[in-house]
Amino acid sequence: MHKNIRAHTMWNQIKTYFNDYPERLKVARILVENGLSTKNGKIYLNQIEIPPIRIARAAEVDRRTVNETLNTIKQNQKLTEIFEEICPAGHSLKEIAKHLNLGVVELTVNNAKAHGIIANAATLLNNANLSIRQAIVDDSELSPEPKLTLIVERKIPGELIPAILQIPEVTKISIY
Repeated sequence: MHKNIRAHTMWNQIKTYFNDYPERLKVARILVENGLSTKNGKIYLNQIEIPPIRIARAAEVDRRTVNETLNTIKQNQKLTEIFEEICPAGHSLKEIAKHLNLGVVELTVNNAKAHGIIANAATLLNNANLSIRQAIVDDSELSPEPKLTLIVERKIPGELIPAILQIPEVTKISIY
């Protein structure tokens, strides 16, 4: 049943093991979305242990469901390989950009799997002498409306907006 899993994305791999357990799948999603790993039946944010009750509240399930999810992960080698290695992507400057006088441009796209979105946006910013400090891309399998967020060294000039909207697949931009 679980052969040929390597051809699937990470999230599809995880879903395969939890399809019959929607509440456990919610727990797994919380772990993935927050970059939380599991080791020896415990949950970690980097080196900090997170109590199962905190995950239960976030997933809106009971603590036993979290423990059952951890047991499923522990008993399956493929899930163990995935969840032991998960780590947070790092800090995001998006929320504090205005306090640091950084510019933020957020692109909403039709097809997040289309080629060239990041490259085209980076080229436009580079041509405007804007250096990218951070690029954050939502996973199209986890986010219903994935976005590309670029944080640059200063405010985005208004004249870039029409050019950015010309990037194939970009449907909307927000600048702040």
